[in-house]
Amino acid sequence: MGKADFLSPKAISNRIKSKGLQKLRWYCQMCQKQCRDENGFKCHCMSESHQRQLLLASENPMKFMDYFSESFKRDFLELLRRRFGTKRVHNNIVYNEYISHREHVHMNSTQWETLTDFTKWLGREGLCKVDETPKGWYIQYIDRDPETIRRQEEEARKKKQELDDEERSAKFIEEQVRRGRDGKETDEDPVYTELKRENEEEKGWSSSLRSASDYLFVSAASSALSASALKASSSSSSVKRKDAPSSSNSKTEKKKKSALEEIIEMEERKRQHSPAVRTDYWLQPNIVVKVVTKRLGEKYHKKKAVVTEVRDKYAAVVKMIDSGDKLKLDQNHLETVIPAPGKQVLILNGPYRDTEAVLEGIDEKKFSAKLTLDSGHQKGERVDVAYEDFSKLA
Repeated sequence: MGKADFLSPKAISNRIKSKGLQKLRWYCQMCQKQCRDENGFKCHCMSESHQRQLLLASENPMKFMDYFSESFKRDFLELLRRRFGTKRVHNNIVYNEYISHREHVHMNSTQWETLTDFTKWLGREGLCKVDETPKGWYIQYIDRDPETIRRQEEEARKKKQELDDEERSAKFIEEQVRRGRDGKETDEDPVYTELKRENEEEKGWSSSLRSASDYLFVSAASSALSASALKASSSSSSVKRKDAPSSSNSKTEKKKKSALEEIIEMEERKRQHSPAVRTDYWLQPNIVVKVVTKRLGEKYHKKKAVVTEVRDKYAAVVKMIDSGDKLKLDQNHLETVIPAPGKQVLILNGPYRDTEAVLEGIDEKKFSAKLTLDSGHQKGERVDVAYEDFSKLA
């Protein structure tokens, strides 16, 4: 029986069937050929091309399995990254969307037998965050793109700077309010007393009883007095000009300073007198730190490293002690390391900043340690320092 015509219903039905998804058991991964029924799959398995592919696979079966596994993992993660981003999603939803593409790599040709095994493997390798619920397994993609990490660190640094500016302005306003309150408290309150006449013989005069002649006399006398006073003042001022320089220059020199200028001068004085001011950055080279972020996976989480370089005060280039890998991390992703008693440490913050010391003991109740200063002008002195203010020297 010959083939159906091109526009016949049978030919159109065959083309529709071949375009859509078929049964997985009738698909040959080695030849990448999909058969429509059991008879077609049987004929394909007996074909010469399929036998040649089986001979190639039998020579090195692990090579082909690794190739298919890598292709499946790459395409699956690419779909998860592009379609869902870093959202938490059910693994079956991603898998159904992945197999909707006709030319996808089938799981039965990979090293994973089930989707659950593949999901657990993603969690162990640190490629995704995996958690099991009564509804099934959920996965969340971990974006380790250097550009994305740099952008996140830049946003975190900007937020931190904005918070610092807000705290600085809030402190400035509190200082102004405190100064204003202190000034009001120091001012003497006015005392109101009863008006009493010291001498009973002296009597006041009423302007309503004065006559016009009295007003004329008073005004004439006051004008004469004012003229004489002007002459006396002019003569005294001329004598003062000869004897001493003008006081106008001294007034201009002694201008009152604004509250902001006084606060700035006070802060400068504190910085000059105090040996070190506590800051919000603490990173120093050649100290041992611990990686506390989980974004880099289990390979680096809770592992120790040595700070080799400090950048922009808040970031550091660290070298992992176990693997020797170099990473650039923010100080929020690191924490200090407390060594055994008798070891050398470096004080990172507070009045003894940049001072080497020896760890004597630990006070767990106060979250601090006893240190003996090993450098500086206070060498030999024992001080209490908080855990986060010192770290082990490399």
